[in-house]
Amino acid sequence: MFEVSKEAYFSAAHHLRGYGGKCESLHGHNWKVRLCVTAAELDSLGMVIDFKVLAAVLEEILSRLDHHLINEVPPFDELNPSAENIARYIAEEADRRLSNDRVTVQRCEVWESEGSRAISFVDR
Repeated sequence: MFEVSKEAYFSAAHHLRGYGGKCESLHGHNWKVRLCVTAAELDSLGMVIDFKVLAAVLEEILSRLDHHLINEVPPFDELNPSAENIARYIAEEADRRLSNDRVTVQRCEVWESEGSRAISFVDR
């Protein structure tokens, strides 16, 4: 089994509905994202997936969030934009675009600050 990952960053604001603390107020983060994919076998070039392809898919997904108020971007106009929900959203969107007979999206890790990370694993 092989695993590769790609990291990317985006900046965005959010607020947590019903939180009852400071994070219920509008605030922003410089988010870090790591998307991890696996394959049991490598392709004819000896790769799980080309890093350029992985980066392009990740950037396409993150462009919907970058420099936006996440609470206004579906599905977060109804779903609370916690780090956990953002990680799940990115993982599911990447899974829809990338997973096939050989390559599988495994997880997405999202940091809202250096010491605070949420991980969403793709359910199979």
